[in-house]
Amino acid sequence: MTQATNTEIDATIIAGLNKLLADAAVFRYKLQNYHWNVRGRQFFDLHKQFETLYTSWTKHLDDIAERIRAKEASPLPTLARCLEHTHLAEEEGTPDDKQMIERIVADLLTIHNAVREVIEDADDAGDRTTVNMLDDIGDEIEKRVWMFRAWHQGA
Repeated sequence: MTQATNTEIDATIIAGLNKLLADAAVFRYKLQNYHWNVRGRQFFDLHKQFETLYTSWTKHLDDIAERIRAKEASPLPTLARCLEHTHLAEEEGTPDDKQMIERIVADLLTIHNAVREVIEDADDAGDRTTVNMLDDIGDEIEKRVWMFRAWHQGA
């Protein structure tokens, strides 16, 4: 068996980062949509939570894209390209507040799995900068999943 070259390893990390960029873009827009369309008794709480979350994911989008550029590669340039590479489904229609939370949790868990995969590749390559950035995102995802699950149990 042959060892992967640094170029092949970097290409794998960059491809993984671009998939995360695609996930972040789709997820961020989905959160914005939920922010605009949430209804019901939990409106004020969820409206604010969704805004907090999409603001956070706007930063993650930027961080991931800048990491790709720092690795001398190009981030996915269009939403159409993001849709080709994402692990997530776009939102069709307007779910109720409980469905929104369920879908957010499911998307966060999907993104978390993708984050872990890129972390493994970056760690194997000794790319501590990418690992550190993604560890922070992964930690935030775990916290958000816990919080939304706690909310969902009380809803």
